[in-house]
Amino acid sequence: MSQTIRIAVLQFAHETVTFLPNDTTRRDFIYPGSPASGEALLATDPKGYMGGFVQVAREYDDVELIGITSPLWPLTGTGSGWITQDAYEHFLGIMIAELRAQPRLDGVYLALHGALAVRGVPRPEADIARRVREIVGSNVFISSTFDPHGNEDEAFLQQADMAFCVKYFPHYDMHLQGERAARMLVRAIRGSFRPVHRTLRIPIIAPTVVMWTGASPWSDLIQRALIWEAREPDVFVNVFFGFPWSDVPDAGMGLQVLTHDDPELAERVIRDMAEWIWRRREALLNTVRIHPMQQGVALAREAVEAGASPVLLADYSDRSGYATWLLQEIVAQKLERTLIATIASPDAIRAVSAAGARPGDAFDAEVGGLFDESAGEAVRIVGTIRDIGAATTARGQGNEWICVNFGSGNVLVLSPYLVQIIEPSELWQLGLKPEEFDVIAIKSRAHFRRGFDDSGFAPTILLVEPPQPFMGTVHLEALPYANLTLTDYYPYGSPRFQPETSGHL
Repeated sequence: MSQTIRIAVLQFAHETVTFLPNDTTRRDFIYPGSPASGEALLATDPKGYMGGFVQVAREYDDVELIGITSPLWPLTGTGSGWITQDAYEHFLGIMIAELRAQPRLDGVYLALHGALAVRGVPRPEADIARRVREIVGSNVFISSTFDPHGNEDEAFLQQADMAFCVKYFPHYDMHLQGERAARMLVRAIRGSFRPVHRTLRIPIIAPTVVMWTGASPWSDLIQRALIWEAREPDVFVNVFFGFPWSDVPDAGMGLQVLTHDDPELAERVIRDMAEWIWRRREALLNTVRIHPMQQGVALAREAVEAGASPVLLADYSDRSGYATWLLQEIVAQKLERTLIATIASPDAIRAVSAAGARPGDAFDAEVGGLFDESAGEAVRIVGTIRDIGAATTARGQGNEWICVNFGSGNVLVLSPYLVQIIEPSELWQLGLKPEEFDVIAIKSRAHFRRGFDDSGFAPTILLVEPPQPFMGTVHLEALPYANLTLTDYYPYGSPRFQPETSGHL
């Protein structure tokens, strides 16, 4: 091509937990840095999808990127429910208007997630692609990136040309998939790659805690996809694990296979993948051992006494960040030298700020709980403020994390929203020291494994859950689904499965 390739870049991503009582509103997406446009948008998430896409796109001298005004992840992270139609239409309206104003475009990149859930919009990612397509026309290529915990069926690729989904959980390959999205988009624009695809829905629904790809059989599943990509040039296999906390009609597992002008190969690959998944469905849903809170805390004490510390207690079930079940049990069993990070307690944080409290001051307040039934009761903590500082993870604003000393060598970290601690360094940046603690209690499903497990940091890892099925439960039958029928999915029914695919050239 003799003229510059112009590619518009947009983002609209969220992992929506529709069972939470607090809707995700327009205000949740508006904070310093969000929405972002131009170079500010292109500079976000340098180690993630956006960073990978921008890096590769800018390796081509004739490619120009146009950052369209886009909301970043909401401040609430994954700790908020349905996105309101007001928020969705407001931000999508801005993006569409800016796209319409562009004089010429050759491509569009959509940085998505796959578990966006909007009130009144059954398949929002597909709706975004459709509305973008209506503006840019049929000759402009649309490429995208997704999280494996997306709920995606054929609808998205009926409008877009390409999708590239992260394979690992924890998500090690976000930057790589962004690179792929850029490289293949440029090739498609230049005519050296003609994308064709096949998609297939698999009637399996599972809690995300079982989907760790660091152990068999999920590691075997991903390896099979990687083998297909290695042995066949220009083949890309997307495995959507699904996100059961979004009550949407296309929840559950799915496959997409992308090839260069070879629908027969796409068909062969996707059938092989689907048949493997269906044969291994029972094993896929029985991969981790989960302990009741009381037992998990007792086992943590035993591990410390046996010298197998530090111990990581991972509460996989908390979706709001307010849950106090693990904290309650730590207090009840008088666990010592324990770091709890974090409990969402915006009211307590505001009170400390309003009082002008400083490190060394007394702390006496109820924390967490009361957000909904699954959060449990608030817990009174009496201690001393150790530090007041800025968040060490994404979306932090100002001095909003509070470290409280209490009990015998215990520290509680309060945050305004749900936080998944992924790397131990996020804790040490708060001024805490690893040698101070025998036990670390966090809220996480599998993301923590990159920093605490894969590194060998924590010789003992215990996944724990509250005493009854709440919102983050592995017992999905306890959730009040309204937009899907749970018995249509394994293991909650006996669905018949035939690997019939859909796709278009």
